[in-house]
Amino acid sequence: MKKFLTLLATVAALGLSMGAAHAADAAAAATPQQSKMKTCNMDAKDKKGDERKAFMKECLSAKPAAAEGGTTQQNKMKTCNADAKTKALKGDERKAFMKSCLSNK
Repeated sequence: MKKFLTLLATVAALGLSMGAAHAADAAAAATPQQSKMKTCNMDAKDKKGDERKAFMKECLSAKPAAAEGGTTQQNKMKTCNADAKTKALKGDERKAFMKSCLSNK
């Protein structure tokens, strides 16, 4: 009986920990609005006061242009990927190039 209760407690603890891990993963995933806020915040880092408020309002309410086909980060990713492919970069070399390319404005 003691072995059964120990086993039952272990299974229950494992189930709870897996549920908590799944909840943490779901909470970590950024919504499109959160991603947009992050991008606008990074672009507004040199602005202060009313200028920043106006910029953030404009940035957060802006819709992506139809020609762009998505967010600027998506466009940057496409461009960097194409450049890496053109240069035939692989492995750590490609990883370093992508990091540098995506961090450039």
